[in-house]
Amino acid sequence: MRLSDKYSFLTNYFNEALKSTEKSLPQAILFYGNDLEAQYILAKEIARLLNCSSNKSDDCDCLNCRWINENKHPAVLTISRLDNKPDDDDSKTVISIKQSAMIKDSLMTASEFHKVFIFCDKDDEGNIAGLNQINFQAETANSLLKIIEEPQPGVTFIFLTRYKEDLLSTIISRSQCFFVPSCPNPNKDFSSIVGIFDNYWEIERNQVFVISQKLQALSKDLPMHTILESIQNYILHVLKSNPKNTEFIQHIKIIEEAKLQAKLGIKPTGIFDNICLQLIK
Repeated sequence: MRLSDKYSFLTNYFNEALKSTEKSLPQAILFYGNDLEAQYILAKEIARLLNCSSNKSDDCDCLNCRWINENKHPAVLTISRLDNKPDDDDSKTVISIKQSAMIKDSLMTASEFHKVFIFCDKDDEGNIAGLNQINFQAETANSLLKIIEEPQPGVTFIFLTRYKEDLLSTIISRSQCFFVPSCPNPNKDFSSIVGIFDNYWEIERNQVFVISQKLQALSKDLPMHTILESIQNYILHVLKSNPKNTEFIQHIKIIEEAKLQAKLGIKPTGIFDNICLQLIK
């Protein structure tokens, strides 16, 4: 499945920002959520769109797109405790001050490319992990604040983390934040909640517990995760037609949190009451 199909609401947003004369692409972006691999793919996709020398299609094979897909582009760098360390940098557990200095030095040189720095962590097997205040400490983060707050044209910073609160508030305040949900259910089915939850934004507030009770009744016939997947797939379906309505992205996050609550054994009554109270205004 193509990235634009999985995360159409995000790829549409960034595509529109690149094309629009009114909406500019944020120069500091923070992705957060449980799916770090998806965040990294999205970060690379932004870098690809910024540097593509052809038509920016999903399957473009221009030199810049090939380089980025192969992690070989000279202006698109992954910054982690394991990647892109200066030769004299022997730190292995943190993104270091020396890496910060390397980035600032690189900005002194003009480039024909759009420079993109993707900040993340990696485990010892090379899997993408999230930033936090242990691997991205205050000293290093603060040393980058000026170039993040006053970025040069043609430079974008992207930060990947599981929870926004894992980063310094100064990084969060200088970035535009986007929640990236776990990979959506491939079948996109939401038939189980049709007639109960469709057009939920139009349901009267006094119907909150009526809708919750209907979902609870449904949970006697269907597994909890199936109902939550159906609600999430429905919101994704709506969001695909309304990519500018970022409130729906927040609603997806609410369902993600409900899934975690279900795994912890919280009773359906509490989960459905909470969902309905947050989504039905």
